[in-house]
Amino acid sequence: MKQSIHPQYYPKAKVHCACGNTFTVGSTRAELKVEICSKCHPFYTGREQLIDTAGRVERFKARREKAQTTPKRKVRVVKKKK
Repeated sequence: MKQSIHPQYYPKAKVHCACGNTFTVGSTRAELKVEICSKCHPFYTGREQLIDTAGRVERFKARREKAQTTPKRKVRVVKKKK
């Protein structure tokens, strides 16, 4: 391997989750901050938590309802006279 091109490896890097959980992993950063970990992720906990960022789910549902209620406009083709 080439020397001095690889980042420094921290075998005991600390990870801090938004839920308050902390654990250590190997990483190229000494400290990591994450939003979701295995203690609070819905896949691992079995609880469904809806993580909504800035109302994206509500905006999507509103857009979907509006698309279903508004009738589609017909496109008229106008032929040119010669």
